Amino acid sequence: MGGGGGGGDSDIAPHPEKIKIVATCLVVSVGISLLGFYLKSGAEWRSNWSLSFNKNKKKKKPIRVYMDGCFDMMHYGHCNALRQARALGDQLVVGVVSDAEIIANKGPPVTPLHERMIMVNAVKWVDEVISDAPYAITEEFMKKLFDEYNIDYIIHGDDPCVLPDGTDAYALAKKAGRYKQIKRTEGVSSTDIVGRMLLCTRERSISDSHNHSSLQRQFSHGNSQKFEAGGSGTGTRVSHFLPTSRRIVQFSNGKGPVPNARIVYIDGAFDLFHAGHVEILRLARTLGDFLLVGIHSDQIVSAKRGAHRPIMNLHERSLSVLACRYVDEVIIGAPWEISKDMITTFNISSVVHGTVAENDDFQKEQDNPYAVPISMGIFKILDSPLDITTTTIIRRIVSNHEAYQKRNQKKGESEKRYYEDKTYVAGD
Repeated sequence: MGGGGGGGDSDIAPHPEKIKIVATCLVVSVGISLLGFYLKSGAEWRSNWSLSFNKNKKKKKPIRVYMDGCFDMMHYGHCNALRQARALGDQLVVGVVSDAEIIANKGPPVTPLHERMIMVNAVKWVDEVISDAPYAITEEFMKKLFDEYNIDYIIHGDDPCVLPDGTDAYALAKKAGRYKQIKRTEGVSSTDIVGRMLLCTRERSISDSHNHSSLQRQFSHGNSQKFEAGGSGTGTRVSHFLPTSRRIVQFSNGKGPVPNARIVYIDGAFDLFHAGHVEILRLARTLGDFLLVGIHSDQIVSAKRGAHRPIMNLHERSLSVLACRYVDEVIIGAPWEISKDMITTFNISSVVHGTVAENDDFQKEQDNPYAVPISMGIFKILDSPLDITTTTIIRRIVSNHEAYQKRNQKKGESEKRYYEDKTYVAGD
């Protein structure tokens, strides 16, 4: 009986091992539930945080910076200043000073306002342009920049900008705490470029008269006669620019053409990069997906244009072209004649040339540089939007060289002080 009773108790009471297994399963089940809840909650929290962050990020006001200038005879130094200014914000607004203001403060500009507007609008780091900007930042104009254009900071280079009365042109912006400074690109300025041409005029032959046609001949056809002491029969191209691979990378888009892209090729000297160049490049870019620009070497340009050409050296010209928003890539030191191998190597779909150019009778030449693309049926002549060439710019300076000499002497004194004891560095 006792044994039977004991058997009955064992049927009623759970076995210790069973209790242990059930307890373990229960703990695991609760643990998995809690882990799932934690992971789900964490995912929901991260998702909500991400949405909130992105929402706040979208709402964040872009930093708008302003930079002004004359941008006369625009060069790679101007472009580098705009590149640096753009890096200090999200959007760059550029003010282009009026012709009247330039005349009052510096002397006559080489390029009129409408041409300077074309040049500035074409720089790939510029988002918006204000025409007829004042030379000095007045209280009224500064308020307009802050209120109407939503400008956060006013930018200028580290070189002094002094008004005729001796005051700082950016004093008000500095006082307002809305001023930022960038490093100036040493080794080039509009004054320097005009000076290169004026220096050439002083190298003319002793027997030459001082009339405009005589000066013009030196730039159009070179001058192989004897020069005054200090002159050079190979031409004068004084440049303080030391090219670096870093600067070229900064100006480059860094992207090649996508597969099956239609690549358009245009070549030239692109000396004293001007509005005529910009407009033909803009037009060429509309004909394809990728614009490749060939820039001829200094030796080729001298041989074809004259001993005093080019005014800007190969790397200076390359940077100016690279800064143009319509240009995707450049060939630095492109050959004069376009070969079949070159067309194949760069997968060129179309070769174009403008109607307004320094050399517009190339098809009459025995060594037509475009003979191969013409034979392949991929050559096209484009109607140039503007009747401007490098010679046009040179003529403007030559015809009014006395006024520009006075302007340069005045500006040159301050620039000389700036450059003293300075060595060119690639900068930011």
